[in-house]
Amino acid sequence: MTKRMFIMLGGIVLLVVVLGLGFFMHIRNLMAAAPKPAPQIVSTITAKSSSWQPQLKSVGTLSAVHGVDISSEVAGQVRSVNFKSGQDVKAGDVLVQLNADADIAQLHSLEAAAELAAITLKRDQAQLAVQGVAQAQVDNDAADLKSKKAQVAQQAALVAKKTIRAPFAGRVGITSVNPGQYLNAGDKIVTLQQIDPIYVDFNLPQSQLAAVSVGQKVLIKTDGTADKTFTGSVNAINPKIDTSTRNVQVQALIANPGRKLLPGMFANASLDTGKQQSYLTLPQTAITYNAYGSTVFVVVPAGKDAAAAGGSLMAKQVFVQTGPTRGDQVAILSGVKEGEQVVTSGQVKLKNGIAVAINNSVQPANNPNPTPQEQ
Repeated sequence: MTKRMFIMLGGIVLLVVVLGLGFFMHIRNLMAAAPKPAPQIVSTITAKSSSWQPQLKSVGTLSAVHGVDISSEVAGQVRSVNFKSGQDVKAGDVLVQLNADADIAQLHSLEAAAELAAITLKRDQAQLAVQGVAQAQVDNDAADLKSKKAQVAQQAALVAKKTIRAPFAGRVGITSVNPGQYLNAGDKIVTLQQIDPIYVDFNLPQSQLAAVSVGQKVLIKTDGTADKTFTGSVNAINPKIDTSTRNVQVQALIANPGRKLLPGMFANASLDTGKQQSYLTLPQTAITYNAYGSTVFVVVPAGKDAAAAGGSLMAKQVFVQTGPTRGDQVAILSGVKEGEQVVTSGQVKLKNGIAVAINNSVQPANNPNPTPQEQ
């Protein structure tokens, strides 16, 4: 009985061993037959140094050196309009002539009264010399003459106001005033803007104030002038910091010989600060920003695991210290050496030691001075 039980137990154990071995062989065959993971496709760039001019950048607004809406100080009917919309005018040019016939007639009347007062004074002065009149009469005549001359000057000023002149040289805008139209005092006639040169006003953080000085070179670009760059210099720095933003207002004077820049435009202003430096640069898309630091993936020869996956290259994640940015580029202060291959796209699917394959048919933007795509 005991011998038979041992035989049965031995048979059961043998059966379990055979079944376990068969299951193990089956699993091994399935694993061997499973498809191996393909290398991850990424794009890369060779890290290299480039010349870098430190700059301060801001968005500003253009304004005229002199700009005003021309209006009439007095009411009157428009007799003539002596300019065309969009025309360049000189200082003192007559823009609009109002009807001044009645005012001129009144001026002539007052001039005649002043002349009579002058004659009366002269006659009474002669009479005073022979004691024909009292000194009080001569004094009254002199006061009357001064009054009459003041009335003449007042009326002459009123007549002059009926001739509206350009206060400075510039370009007039579009007007809707026509001959025969009646203007009230203060009605707008046309805008006059002096736009060569032109101001650009922009703001900078107070932390950058030490890097700005009067006379410093300024470059501006606007969407309305394609890729053209305009040059000028800092004209003034506001002596007061805005307490709500902690920014300081800076004004620059920009040469505008072609008069392509117009008041009211916004402009991208940049100021060169310090000497040119050499930085190792990468596209900003290559950097992965995390709470524990900034990282990039560099491509290195494959290790054992990556080679087993069928790749000759693998990704290695490294920490980097980033510096200033310009356009699509960022300066790398440490972590990457010149000449290393850095992944610029496809980082989401990467981890340390994973096999990679490079396809650089499409590269991310890497322009230090990018322009809007719609241009």
